[in-house]
Amino acid sequence: MVDLSDYQRLEKIGEGTYGVVYKALDTRHDNRIVALKKIRLESEDEGVPSTAIREISLLKELKDENIVRLYDIVHSDSHKLYLVFEYLDLDLKKYMESIPPDVGLGAEMVKKFMMQLIKGIAHCHGHRILHRDLKPQNLLIDKEGNLKLADFGLARAFGVPLRAYTHEIVTLWYRCPEVLLGGKQYSTGVDMWSAGAIFAELVNRKPLFPGDSEIDEIFRIFRILGTPNEEIWPDVKYLPDFKPTFPQWSKQDMNKVVPDLEGEGIDLLESLLIYDPASRISAKRALLHPYFMEKSDDEAVDDAGVEDSGVDDDTSIQMNKSIPLGASAYQ
Repeated sequence: MVDLSDYQRLEKIGEGTYGVVYKALDTRHDNRIVALKKIRLESEDEGVPSTAIREISLLKELKDENIVRLYDIVHSDSHKLYLVFEYLDLDLKKYMESIPPDVGLGAEMVKKFMMQLIKGIAHCHGHRILHRDLKPQNLLIDKEGNLKLADFGLARAFGVPLRAYTHEIVTLWYRCPEVLLGGKQYSTGVDMWSAGAIFAELVNRKPLFPGDSEIDEIFRIFRILGTPNEEIWPDVKYLPDFKPTFPQWSKQDMNKVVPDLEGEGIDLLESLLIYDPASRISAKRALLHPYFMEKSDDEAVDDAGVEDSGVDDDTSIQMNKSIPLGASAYQ
């Protein structure tokens, strides 16, 4: 049985959406460095929900080179839960900020990161696990420059308040339109939309839809992609927060929105940012997109291998309406 005393805390490294995160030594495994995430429960007096324990236990089975490993779960008493993760000290947001704006990431680096991002998503979707709050802050980068996804599945296990532990508002910039418009049943497409927003940000070096409220976020999406209607998004009028009185914007030319992305890259981006989640490209299909097949002179992109679990690409998952959306990186 894993005990909290098996971990020697070194320093506090962040206060994210879920609570305090420590850098720690795992004395049971040759003092390897780990990230020890203390989960802040909404109702301390009720203890850790058994459903959360079951959900998190499933996440230990996620073993993929593009997913941050969850090593252990420490249930220190009835009111405290700690998650022990593989330690990575750099996230994609910090990485992008470290590169001078006039330099850029380069087409091959963008392609590599997108391949790794979508591979990680595909692995999790193959196990019927959604992320629901992908963003650069929870895409971590290892010493070899490989991207790994953090916090898959935590939103379903714990739910997340609209404000993080530090009272910082959880970002809306990567949230899909069906969720912004009040949809309660949503699918793997929520993560693919986020991947599209991240793709554009990797290329442009700035967020595509930097809204500061839900309505501002919705309108920023509409201004670029056009105001949706029944023709391009069947049944959109039935979403709780959709209004027929929304301003009518026309779709912009994505070649002008993301000018440094060409040809197949634009096609993949538009496939990720399709309004209708049923038509949005799946992770498995995205890995086979011609964008990833294009070989450069400098570096060939890895073959798009992904485990096939037999799960439908656009698995629809009915979430408990009482569970708020979101997840966050351990920083």
